[in-house]
Amino acid sequence: MKRSYIRNRYIFILDFLSILFASFLTYFVVYSGMDDISWNIILTTGGMYAVWTFIFFFAFRVYNTAWCYSGSAELVRFLLINLAAIVAMYISNEILLNLNFVIQAHRRVIFAIAVMSVLAMTIVRMVSKEIHKSAGYKKMNNKSETREDARRVLVIGAGDAGRIIVNNINQGNSDFEIIGLIDDDKSKHNKIFYGKKVLGGRDDIVRICKQMEVDKIILAIPTAYADDRKEIIDICRKTKCDIKTIPGISEILDFPENENLIRDIKIEDLLERDAVKLDTNGISELVSGKVILVSGGGGSIGSELCRQIMRFSPKKLIIVDIYENNAYDIQMELNEKYPENKPVVLIASIRDKKRLEEIFTVHRPQIVFHAAAHKHVPLMEASPKEAVKNNVFGTYNLALTADKFGVEKFVMISTDKAVNPTNVMGASKRFCEMIIQCMEKVSETDFVAVRFGNVLGSNGSVIPLFKRQIERGGPVRVTHKDVTRFFMTIPEAAQLVIQAACFANGGEIFVLDMGSPVKIYDLAENLIRLSGHTPGEDIKIEITGLRPGEKLYEELLMDTEGLEKTRHNKIFVGRPGTVELDELKSALDMLEKAIEMDDENAIRDAFEKTVPTYIRDNVAFNKAYEKVKTEVHK
Repeated sequence: MKRSYIRNRYIFILDFLSILFASFLTYFVVYSGMDDISWNIILTTGGMYAVWTFIFFFAFRVYNTAWCYSGSAELVRFLLINLAAIVAMYISNEILLNLNFVIQAHRRVIFAIAVMSVLAMTIVRMVSKEIHKSAGYKKMNNKSETREDARRVLVIGAGDAGRIIVNNINQGNSDFEIIGLIDDDKSKHNKIFYGKKVLGGRDDIVRICKQMEVDKIILAIPTAYADDRKEIIDICRKTKCDIKTIPGISEILDFPENENLIRDIKIEDLLERDAVKLDTNGISELVSGKVILVSGGGGSIGSELCRQIMRFSPKKLIIVDIYENNAYDIQMELNEKYPENKPVVLIASIRDKKRLEEIFTVHRPQIVFHAAAHKHVPLMEASPKEAVKNNVFGTYNLALTADKFGVEKFVMISTDKAVNPTNVMGASKRFCEMIIQCMEKVSETDFVAVRFGNVLGSNGSVIPLFKRQIERGGPVRVTHKDVTRFFMTIPEAAQLVIQAACFANGGEIFVLDMGSPVKIYDLAENLIRLSGHTPGEDIKIEITGLRPGEKLYEELLMDTEGLEKTRHNKIFVGRPGTVELDELKSALDMLEKAIEMDDENAIRDAFEKTVPTYIRDNVAFNKAYEKVKTEVHK
């Protein structure tokens, strides 16, 4: 604090000298040949200008600014404050002129002194900033000279993020030497930014890395579009340099506790997905001050929903989960982060309607996010009865309870596997969507579903599995070379679910924009490369064949649903055909009898009758898809 005060005191003295200098310069350069301009007028006007300037400077805390770290925003603010001081000076001069306290000549002096003073004070600040930067670069150069083995670094991006990286390395790390910057803006090429030369654009990266023996590349482009970022990463990977990046703005905001400015490239960086922009006012209106219940709150999506909800200050968050370990983990995390608003964590199964009613009686939730479900396709193919009991009847129990206790909104998490399902899990989730749409007809509660594809890093995701296989030296096992899936990150999915809830009027199935489908084989290759290995050489990829119930591709929409835009560019809404309450109860009775029979075929028979889009034979479905694909290519 003391150091900052001394610097600003010197700038204050220089500002005073600048105005004094401008007054003298005005007399000698502009008015020295005019008889009616005297020293008295010059000094009086200069003194008045100085008084107004320093009144405004102290009022707007100009001397609280650390000018050595200032940018264009601080400079514009400084000039606007000076303009305000000039206007105040002019008005006061006119008042004094009308009262005959000053003479007409003062008008001619004001403008000249003001312009010269502002110019001089601006130069003072720019020079102090450059001296500070030069000292820092000199310090860095002295440090790097002591380390001949310093790793050579190329920084991608000559913007503000690039400046942060350069300063960060300059001030604290002699193990690295920045050899230059890369930027696609051709006007920056061959110019010096932050003491480093801009060597070229993205097309020059491979050549520069080879010529200048670069060891590490740091991507400082947090605001770049997703497709640009992916293309640049692909180019950088051709160099075999160690590639690092800095987090995007959304990641920094979501995880402010992360102290690492520079991190490894993650698979999420290779998805062509731009950052989510949310209507925070709408979400705050939905969540703030409300009692929110999240079923399955310990799972991948459920726990992230809890994190996002807590950002908007709910009156109370109730986390319901049957698996105590996950529930405990999210409880401890949120307790530490929000000690004044700790969530209520309850162990309960959505299969137990009596337990659900006890929870609703005590806590009276106003909004329910239903994320509890069995989601693993092969496991549910082997245990279809559990999929029905948990997904179908668990959802029905929770929906009935929400209706009984007057919940405002009920938002169910669905999946792309509910579209033309070829497996029991997908059929059960489609049945859940039908429950939601049926309940909307008979309840005051707004029942909606949000449908999206796979999420990276979730429990059961291929990403952790592939990573474990890579760590063991391979092989990485992929079911089929052509299998494709939609992917998004867990925070993105949770944010869009909450945003979709803001748009809910009841009966909708919201469909999230999942971007382009990704080949799982390509995903495996990318993960191997990100781990520093070569696919097919260091780590083999093995094709194992599709699992029971598995599709080659997934869909987000049925042919009959139609699709409409919402106010958010990544959220769409479809309105599939609904069933009547009597039909739903008849379908539930059919499924219940199938469970009682303990016959897996009876359960699949029941789904064929109750879920019209259910396709029991996934093998035939995939063969038909491959046939159509082959004909299209011909």
